[in-house]
Amino acid sequence: MARIDRKGRSGGRAARVALRNAPLAEELRPVRAGLPGGQYKPLTDADVARIHAAALDALEQIGLSQAPPSGINIMTRVGAILGDDGRLRFPRALVEDMLAKAARNITLHGRDPKHDLHLTGSNVHFGTAGAAVHVVDIETNTYRDSTAQDLHDAARITHALDNVHFFQRAMVARDITDNLEMDLNTIYACCAGTTKHIGTSFSEPDHVAPGLELIHRIAGDEATWRARPFMSNSNCFVVPPMKFAEESCIAMEHCIRGGMPVLLLSAGQAGATAPAPIALAIVQAVAECLAGVVYVNALAPGHPAVFGTWPFVSDLRTGAMSGGSAEQALLTAGCAQMHRFYNLPGGAAAGISDSKLPDMQAGWEQGITNVLAGLSGLNMVYESVGMHASLLGFCLESLVLGDDILGQVLRCVRGIDVTEDSTSIEAMKAVCLDGPGHYLGSDQTLQLMQTEYIYPSLGNRMSPKEWGEADRPMLLDKAIERKNDILAKAQVQIDPTLDAAIRADYNIYFH
Repeated sequence: MARIDRKGRSGGRAARVALRNAPLAEELRPVRAGLPGGQYKPLTDADVARIHAAALDALEQIGLSQAPPSGINIMTRVGAILGDDGRLRFPRALVEDMLAKAARNITLHGRDPKHDLHLTGSNVHFGTAGAAVHVVDIETNTYRDSTAQDLHDAARITHALDNVHFFQRAMVARDITDNLEMDLNTIYACCAGTTKHIGTSFSEPDHVAPGLELIHRIAGDEATWRARPFMSNSNCFVVPPMKFAEESCIAMEHCIRGGMPVLLLSAGQAGATAPAPIALAIVQAVAECLAGVVYVNALAPGHPAVFGTWPFVSDLRTGAMSGGSAEQALLTAGCAQMHRFYNLPGGAAAGISDSKLPDMQAGWEQGITNVLAGLSGLNMVYESVGMHASLLGFCLESLVLGDDILGQVLRCVRGIDVTEDSTSIEAMKAVCLDGPGHYLGSDQTLQLMQTEYIYPSLGNRMSPKEWGEADRPMLLDKAIERKNDILAKAQVQIDPTLDAAIRADYNIYFH
């Protein structure tokens, strides 16, 4: 038993620190990718059934307009009905048939298999996303245009963060004026930065083919890519309310034929492009994504697709987006329940802050929305770190800080382990009847330091006295320090010979 000093601290401090920092096998870590959630259910079973029925009614009675000719051909072949008003309507039987064909229990691959994401049941994964046009510079408290280098740096930082499980393009490279060069640089900036699963989008349908050519080079060849597609297409195939986005749909068709998984993204804004009632906003998002399920499976039955209901929230006083609100957290959690109802791999947004800087407001907005998303069992939690100003700004330091937030969120998702060992009173007997009257330094406490508890990398748990003695470290200063340390040590995740060849053939904007 370790000695306890007058302050009640264990004399075995070095042993405790060593145990806490010792390497752990992945299955023993207190938090990790793919922990099952689902403990939180804002909707009753009757609520879920009512939303499902309303979504089917919307598809049958309202339908979607503005499908491209190719999409009309694909969907009418399997039973969608094109009305005189130009809207495609979807009979219930057709939707049910396509749901039966839809891919389930899919894997989104990383270039390194240890980063594979298994989207089954209520397994939870957190990552980035978005198309921020600014970078938040917290050293000057200003916003500036985002660049390809910023995007690459975000990918490199994500690669080093345990609790950020995938990297979807988080920023637009605004230093690149040619859209094709921007799309190609986006692909390469992400791949050169991380071997985790990557998400990207294409500015124009014609960019998919050259994008796939670059991806095939990174993979080695097309067959290797198709065996383990490590990049998915984030596709806004609809423009809410209830309209197809023609160019995005054509790009999606190209991606599906190229073997790329797709994220069927419906991003209405409640009170603006989606209905104001939270339940009806979910209805519209579900209806739009069900139309996407029909589209995908009519073209390629069983193609991997993520059911991307992403309804956002408006501040109804101004009409501005309110991504960090409690209503946003409820919307996302409700959508996760619908994904589980259909047993489809699903994704939605959480972790967005309306604050302009990584401050207390950002902390509560990111924490509340992410914890509800995780507890609801959302498979893919997009935009969970780094996002400020309602998706207009991305902050690299906030990305680093978000890793700490997600660690705590994942610990909540994991929940309480109730087993014969964890409820045995033998440890209580040893301490209370025969021991020192405390559990500090006990064998059980030391054994559980790593597997039962998680410790923040940057969060400060010092006493005020210790904090003063340490020269009062500030959280944002520590975040800057860790960001710089990660970037200084980051390696290019592409073979040097291939990297040189690609840079010779393409106009690459980052170093």
